Amino acid sequence: MTSISRIRWQCRRGMRELDELLSSYLENKYQETSDKEKIAFNELLELSDPELVKLLLTPYQSDVPLINEMVSKIKKTKL
Repeated sequence: MTSISRIRWQCRRGMRELDELLSSYLENKYQETSDKEKIAFNELLELSDPELVKLLLTPYQSDVPLINEMVSKIKKTKL
């Protein structure tokens, strides 16, 4: 599994809104999630910035249900 320091670095996207959403989830929820969710979060971090913007900042949804579940959890973490 990917180290926390590497994941933290991947959460830094250079766009404040993305950085806040991803970092907030990492710091507040990541450690307590299942391995399946950790894998989904890491897969999400592999997406391009434009894809992340669409998923996290608009109503757009992925064709992959697990990604949509992760996006929903990330958005709830920020509330």
